Formats: sequence, structure tokens, C-alpha cells
Amino acid sequence: MTKTFRLRQGGTPTLKSMALDILRGGRLKRDFLALKDVTFSVRHGETLGIIGANGAGKSTLLSIITGTMSPTSGTVTTHGSISSLLELGAGFHPDLTGRENVFLNGAIMGLSRKQMRDRFDAIVQFAGIGDFIDQPVKHYSSGMYVRLGFAVAVEIDPDILLIDEVLAVGDSDFQQKCLQKMRDFRERGKTMLIISHDLKTIQSVSDRILLLDSGSILGMGDPANVIDEYQSLTRKRNARLIEREWGTGEVKITGVSLLDGTGVKTDRFKWGAPLEAVISYHAEGCIVQPVFGFSISDEGGRVIYGNNTQIEKFDIPRIEGDGSIALTLEKIAMAKGTYRVSFSVHSADHKINYHRLDNKYTIDVESDKAFEGYCYMPIKWGR
Repeated sequence: MTKTFRLRQGGTPTLKSMALDILRGGRLKRDFLALKDVTFSVRHGETLGIIGANGAGKSTLLSIITGTMSPTSGTVTTHGSISSLLELGAGFHPDLTGRENVFLNGAIMGLSRKQMRDRFDAIVQFAGIGDFIDQPVKHYSSGMYVRLGFAVAVEIDPDILLIDEVLAVGDSDFQQKCLQKMRDFRERGKTMLIISHDLKTIQSVSDRILLLDSGSILGMGDPANVIDEYQSLTRKRNARLIEREWGTGEVKITGVSLLDGTGVKTDRFKWGAPLEAVISYHAEGCIVQPVFGFSISDEGGRVIYGNNTQIEKFDIPRIEGDGSIALTLEKIAMAKGTYRVSFSVHSADHKINYHRLDNKYTIDVESDKAFEGYCYMPIKWGR
């Protein structure tokens, strides 16, 4: 399945520009590929979480599945009735009351007035909007909108429920009610597709997760594994914003391998475990007494620890050609979080920076150790 949008170039047209457009054969247009060759299936009774950055194509995908948008190419096959909550207030007429909108939405879904009357009290109770049910919805807050929308979507008892970021609106009590309703749906064998940026929640409610990136499927499967893949992708993209590479080039750091205690390449480390970095380099000529260094920074690029071979009195008389040097942190002492790692090689007098890779590498630290700040320092209390 593919979805392409035709976008017009330029700003607001004037009479002159429109005349010129006609002479030129129309305004300049370009295609935006929102979804590219997206193919997947969802099993009956399965809950599929859908994650990805803003603009990845998540909402477009659900809009096509629910039928409010058509694919440019490809087909969508569904079995059973579909109810959706894809955007705030979707399907509500602003001048109608909450009560009138409830019955209108039921009619759109093919339910009779009697069927909606049987469900009406449950909808109002779940939405928790009280007397506002008889007020025009244009006077509703965003929370009231989404509560009523979700209540209608679930109480009409569809076979397939599509939800887009409903947990992003409303207080914690409403969110817990939504999660309980989703659990009830799962237990009753209903099928759900859910979009959310709340990774912890979507992992807990999903049987599988689909990862969209720039309109394409980047991964699909076990929730924990796909979320790890998404977080790794996000870290790498964020790191590029503060990355910087510079230096004279007389020595080049050609690569850095980050290894755990067993020698396996990874970017995820546990508190108290070792980290080894193998720094490969190439020197154009003979470089006397080079100094290799590194630093660890928080996600904003603020250095929380740094060291080098000179400080540790590890003398390197000279280097030439290709080689490598190993750095070992015997115990990772940082708090749980994401960190940027920089590497450098410079002259002993610090006047020549041969090569610096600022914030080039990203690592995740997993820790249950409780303390304030970034780094743990062993202490003793006494009396």
C-alpha cells in the first residue's frame, strides 16, 4: 500500500501569479510520499501498537484503514465493523450537543436509536462529562472531547478499534479507564490498532509493535525488541544534532568499537559493568607523543567526565600508519540514561588537535542504583 500527496509549491497566490501560472501550465507541484509499500496483516484478536516519529505516516495509515482516506495504490482488507478515534473531535458536529453527537455517530456506524439508547448511559458514565452532555460540543475542553469520543468508539462494540494518541489527552484517571477498557477488549478477542508516543504503555498493551519511519516499515514484532530499535534510531538522530568532527587530519580516528565485558559490540551497558572502546587510527606520518582522550556527556552535550592518556601517564612515544589503542572503563558508574561519547587525539602540548569526534557515539546505561546526579561516588555514613 502506498499513499502520495500532491503538494503545491509557493505561498498564497496573487492575481498576477495565477495568470503566470496559467501561461506556465499550472503551479509547480511536488509529490510527498507519506506511505511507501506498506504491507502487513493483523490477526483476529491481536493488539498492534504503531510507533514512529512525527511525520512517519502513522495517522495516515490508520485513516486509510478506517476508510476516511484512500491509498494511492494497493488495497486494505478488513473483516468486521470498525470504530476509530483518530483525531480530537473527529466525527463530532460542533453545533450539536454531546447527546446529539452520540446518536449521530451511532447512526453513522449503522446502529439503531434503540441500540444507542441502550448504550447511552454507559457512554455518559465513561466520558464523565455530566450535564455537559446536553451542551454543544464546541464548548467542550479538549479533554471532554476525547473522553466522549473514546466512550462512543468503545461502547458501540466494534470488531476492530483504531486509536490515535488517546492517552495523550486527559488526566491519569481517564488514562487508567482507557487502559482497562483496552484490556477488556483484548480479553473479549477484539482487534485493536493503537498509535502512541508513550512507549511504556504501548509496550504493555500490544501483542506486536510496528515501527514506521518516513512512510516505510522499519520493524515489526516483539514489543520490547521493536521499541529498542526505535529508541536506538532516535538516539542516533538526536546525536547528529550535536555531533562535530574536526582537526588537522595528520592523525585520523578511523573507527571506534564499543564492547561489553564479553567482547560483544553494543551500545547498551549495565551499571557496574565494564566498557571497552577500541580506537582505530591512521597517522599520515610519524607523530611523536600523541595524546588520546575521551569524554562522556549528557544528552545536551555537557561533559560529565573526561580523561586521556596523558592524565593517566600512559606514554605513547610515537605512532605511524594504522594502529589501535584500547580504553577500558572497569565499572560504569553513571546513572540510568543516554550519554554521548567523544574521542580525540591531539599533541602533548594541546596546541594541535589532530582529530576530534565530538558526541559521535551514543550509549545507554541501564541501572537500578538510586542516587542523585549523573555519577555514583562510593561513600560511607558513620556516627
